[in-house]
Amino acid sequence: MLTGEHLLARFTALDTFLTAHQALWKPRPFTHLQLPWEASYPELSSRLRGRSLEEAENAHNQPAELLDAPEPFAALAASSLELSAVGELPAHDLQIADRRLNVDVPGRKWQQIEAFASRLSFVSQPKHWLDWCSGKGHLGRRLLGADQQLTCLEYDPALVASGQALSQRHHLQALHVEQDVLAANTSLLLRAEHTPVALHACGDLHVRLMHLASAAGCQQLAIAPCCYNRISRTEYQALSRAASRSALQLSLEDLALPMSETVTAGARVRRQRDSSMARRLAFDLLQRQVRGVDDYLPTPSLPSAWLDKPFAEYCRDLAALKELSTIGQQDWPALEAAGWQRLAEVRNLELLRGLFRRPLELWLNLDRALFLSEQGYVVRLGTFCNAHLTPRNFLLLAERR
Repeated sequence: MLTGEHLLARFTALDTFLTAHQALWKPRPFTHLQLPWEASYPELSSRLRGRSLEEAENAHNQPAELLDAPEPFAALAASSLELSAVGELPAHDLQIADRRLNVDVPGRKWQQIEAFASRLSFVSQPKHWLDWCSGKGHLGRRLLGADQQLTCLEYDPALVASGQALSQRHHLQALHVEQDVLAANTSLLLRAEHTPVALHACGDLHVRLMHLASAAGCQQLAIAPCCYNRISRTEYQALSRAASRSALQLSLEDLALPMSETVTAGARVRRQRDSSMARRLAFDLLQRQVRGVDDYLPTPSLPSAWLDKPFAEYCRDLAALKELSTIGQQDWPALEAAGWQRLAEVRNLELLRGLFRRPLELWLNLDRALFLSEQGYVVRLGTFCNAHLTPRNFLLLAERR
């Protein structure tokens, strides 16, 4: 857990690390046939490119454990582990939930709610919970205790109606409000007695909460951030004074890096994902040849049914979608095999970027923590659950001095 002066000290160290090694983690292997850093580290490049897709998959979530890779991999891995180490927030025993509360809640989501709720300890007992971007309000209902109130803010009217029905079914006094939290009038809904909580509110949504809660004088709040790239701007806007002084400029692609760590998907989902990526990488080779331009050409998201098409038809249809000239006869089996080979190389080259995934996510959370400190809050930053439950396991607890 990080608090007080340790927040700025860790932010400064991370900022130095991330800024110094931008050339290693900003370029994406998916869009480059050759990465700029490969000329400087040919042994590392050769080792990573020679590994299999299965080896890449096994190392994806723990790239720092691949310590047998040539330098500078091991040194960067050691720095990554040291700089991104953050302890758990202290847990407390929760009152046993009514077993009906978790009905219709996916198991992993309910476990996240339980873990989040168990870390919420404040000097002052909350009086009125405000579940921000609440969905059906499962988190708010889990937190609601005797002599407490609950308000749930949600944009989707269907979720608001479902949430209100669930609260009534459980005989809980909860107000479910249909509200776009990015709208100007949202500030009218926050009051000083509220304790806002946000479990995985994306990008602008949780940043908006921090601004409005601090302006409203809320005594305490708890946020587990998510989807840092879901913002309206094309580049990241620093929140704290320390981040404003940083030389680090973050694009939407950069902000997506922390989100590349995922809980292992099922075999069918992995096969579908791999097949889609291998085909896109094969098409990338084809479009470079057809256009005579050695640059990546972005392609739109495609329905999963496209994967049922024969590979040649897939490429022709995608070329037509991108208004490319006729692609002529191709050695389709060879091109498809090249796409799978590129996928193995891309996934293994991504392991170097993966060393900066957690440091960047912690940098972003520390920017939020320092912003809240500047608004007069005492801030604690730590994890609320194991990464196997959710990789987005950072939690910010803020309470007025």
